[in-house]
Amino acid sequence: MKIIRTASELNPNGRKVCLAIGFFDGVHLGHQQIIRQTISDARQHEALSLVVTFDCHPNTVVAPSRVPPLIYSLSQKLRAIESLGSDALLLIHFDKPFSEQSGEVFIRGLAKDLGQIQSLCVGSNFSFGHKRTGNVALLKAMGEELKFTVHGMAAVSLDGEVISSTRIRDTIRNGDLDAASQMLGRAYSVCGPIIRGDQLGHKLGFPTANLDVTGLVLPPNGVYMVRAHVQGQTHRAVVNIGLRPTLNNPALQLRVEAHLLDFKGDLYDQEMEITFIEKLRDEMKFPSLEALKEQIGRDIVDAQSRF
Repeated sequence: MKIIRTASELNPNGRKVCLAIGFFDGVHLGHQQIIRQTISDARQHEALSLVVTFDCHPNTVVAPSRVPPLIYSLSQKLRAIESLGSDALLLIHFDKPFSEQSGEVFIRGLAKDLGQIQSLCVGSNFSFGHKRTGNVALLKAMGEELKFTVHGMAAVSLDGEVISSTRIRDTIRNGDLDAASQMLGRAYSVCGPIIRGDQLGHKLGFPTANLDVTGLVLPPNGVYMVRAHVQGQTHRAVVNIGLRPTLNNPALQLRVEAHLLDFKGDLYDQEMEITFIEKLRDEMKFPSLEALKEQIGRDIVDAQSRF
């Protein structure tokens, strides 16, 4: 999948372009339906399929106090979209000047830079442009003028409820990771760069990789069995999510620390994705570091027996 930063980079060479537009956090089953419709349109009309998305949540710019924690990091989102088979992806930098464009100006700009748009696919409740004035009705009116088809895709439901990024965030927070995985259409995972910690795990004999998960929604605190994907390899691992209450540390800070069961080495600055398998226990406060060390050893034995 070709990733471009401006629409004019696509160079369709006379071919028509089919578009899917959205933020697509989690790339869940509803998002997948939109993107697959776009790819199907492109194949039918010998056109190019192009997914249009943004490098940050729009609320980061237009409503900073209401930015939701994200399901996926940007790299996760791009990989999930690529796996669906789109020809290209337009990653727009969402900043203040862009946020002040009207929906009509945005679509006309895409049409000018891409050439002939064959179809445009969005969710039925999609809104866009300055003050969210653009919607499916506007797209259909512009489609009549500019000769493109508009698909306003109905939401996908699971167990009688609409699948949405908000609903998935709630299930993750509540620890229902199976439900989150069903709505995502793939096993739930968290991804981030590995950063330097305070080396406590190393001192206890269980070195850990500390993930920077700033801005991401997380499951409840506790110890989990996971598969860790890093440097093109997959490792069995145990991850602790929590505040490390055993330490006498007044500056409580949420940590995500993964101990890889079959790896020794330096992974700093690498990106790691951890796919959740099962929760082993809740986070606990221990009377001493020695007691914590003993419990970590039991957690690892427990995980090894379950893998």
